[in-house]
Amino acid sequence: MSDTARDITRKAKSNLAFALRVLPPDRRDDMVTFYAFCRQTDDLADDPALPTERRRHELETWKLGIASGFNDPTPLQAELAALRDRRHLPNHLLLAIIDGCMMDLDHRPFPTWDDLSAYIWKVSCAVGLVSIRLFGCTDPASEKYAVALGHALQLTNILRDVREDLENENRIYLPIADLEQAGLTRRNLETRELGENFQTVMRLEADRAQAYFSRAESLLPAADRKALLPARIMGAIYQDLLGRMKADGFRVFEKRYRVPKLRKLSILSKHLIAG
Repeated sequence: MSDTARDITRKAKSNLAFALRVLPPDRRDDMVTFYAFCRQTDDLADDPALPTERRRHELETWKLGIASGFNDPTPLQAELAALRDRRHLPNHLLLAIIDGCMMDLDHRPFPTWDDLSAYIWKVSCAVGLVSIRLFGCTDPASEKYAVALGHALQLTNILRDVREDLENENRIYLPIADLEQAGLTRRNLETRELGENFQTVMRLEADRAQAYFSRAESLLPAADRKALLPARIMGAIYQDLLGRMKADGFRVFEKRYRVPKLRKLSILSKHLIAG
């Protein structure tokens, strides 16, 4: 594992990086490399300090390198390519992740839930489908679990980040049809004219996220229960986050919700004991 991958993961301080500590060292190192790839490509799409065309070029370089080989790879690019070959990671999943980042770069509002779901599949479910291979899962049913959990995690992120996304190049991820059903427009979000209608749409999406968490739990294959421990920890942390937002009335324009470290350690311990 390169210093680049290790540094990116350490600085991110993400919930995924927290959950990875339960993996055996070799699989943890592989996940750190994969996470660093996901983090770097996502940051390229989200960094307003970089000119759009530079961000697009960097993402295209990643895409071309994965599809056809890197001409002059960075240490992280070389490490990812070696990981892909060693662990037999499907190219189409890695490319889907980059395509999702490109959708962020060229952001357009999502008309319906189906449109948003297609985006979530790229930026979250594809990540899960790679991760279960690195975790060592063997049951094909783990793929359905990864897709359900991916939807739950990403939708929870979207709810938490409504304000940050608006402030970052005026991005809106809540489906327009759901906003309209609640009596809201894009303009209402931009001007913070929200009221009870905002609570309505946030509760709708929160219920949808919870349904995906429940679906993931029902799909958890017994054969891969231990291998999926990091994913189960992630799911528990994000369910806690979703519950905090819901109990607090989704005050996402006033504060950024987080799960305290002590609570995350409690979740980690509980899952380690349960196995």
